[in-house]
Amino acid sequence: MPFQLHFGESDLLRCRFALSPLFETQEAVRTLSRPYRHGYHLPWLRRIREAAAALDLEPLWLLMPDAGHNPDFICPPPIGPLATFDEEIAGVRAVDPQVAREDMASALAERPGARDSATGRRLLADPARAVRELADLLERAWQVLIEPYWPRLRALLEADIAHHSRRLADSGLEGLLSEVSSQLSWNGSTLTVEGTRGDHEQVLGGQGLVLMPSVFVWPEVVGGHRAPWQPGLIYPARGIGGLWSGAERTPQSLARLLGRVRADVLCALDEPAGTSALAHRLGLAASSVSAHLSVLRGAGLLTSRRYGHQVLYERTPLGIALAAPE
Repeated sequence: MPFQLHFGESDLLRCRFALSPLFETQEAVRTLSRPYRHGYHLPWLRRIREAAAALDLEPLWLLMPDAGHNPDFICPPPIGPLATFDEEIAGVRAVDPQVAREDMASALAERPGARDSATGRRLLADPARAVRELADLLERAWQVLIEPYWPRLRALLEADIAHHSRRLADSGLEGLLSEVSSQLSWNGSTLTVEGTRGDHEQVLGGQGLVLMPSVFVWPEVVGGHRAPWQPGLIYPARGIGGLWSGAERTPQSLARLLGRVRADVLCALDEPAGTSALAHRLGLAASSVSAHLSVLRGAGLLTSRRYGHQVLYERTPLGIALAAPE
């Protein structure tokens, strides 16, 4: 059955974008146990293989059924558009144990035998301890799976939000949602999400909706968050095809014109990105990338705009033409 979100007038005024390092951590954990997702992230999987093998992720995997309810308390909607992992994990640690127990029980009921397994019984028997255990495990997963790559992931997520914020301003919520995913359709005051996990129907009730791009949720759209959390919709971020690649193939003629490194910087900007993300992607010092970006912008090949804590660069039409494959 499709998942439906019912909007009232006040909900339309309370829709917001956010990104969540905690949600990316949870979805990275899920990706490790979902082979159909691996093709999008093979370079990352090779890099984290040994460190991930040392993590005991079974308690988290048990709470992640393929369909139906997944616990909201381990990945609540972010408190702001640029929440840090430390802020988010502090929220997990502060959750009411009884709320956590009910949340875990609902998730365990979705998987035959999970509630009666040794791990399931342990989690439900002492929910306060379970909250601490799961928060500690998520923090270790963050440190191993996500934190070393967060500048790159964050840059892609922020670029997605910047793009869709412009689309929202240009075409409104209905136009935006139809672009975000083919799984979404809008009819009057109802958003229908096909093929998602979560509750089958939800009235927003004036809380609005948090829209979050995600790297690891691809290719799914995820809807949910029950009360007391604000409802959320998590969708695949744009541009993950080049997320784990190094520098794009730079045309030789462009390298002769601009110099190899400067041409690599220009050709790496298929999606808007900041200095740190480009430096990480190209294996260059941030100061060097910053200098090349300034020259390229001065030559009319790039534009820039501030988003949150960083400046994002993207190619102008002239820059796009020069970076086109030979």
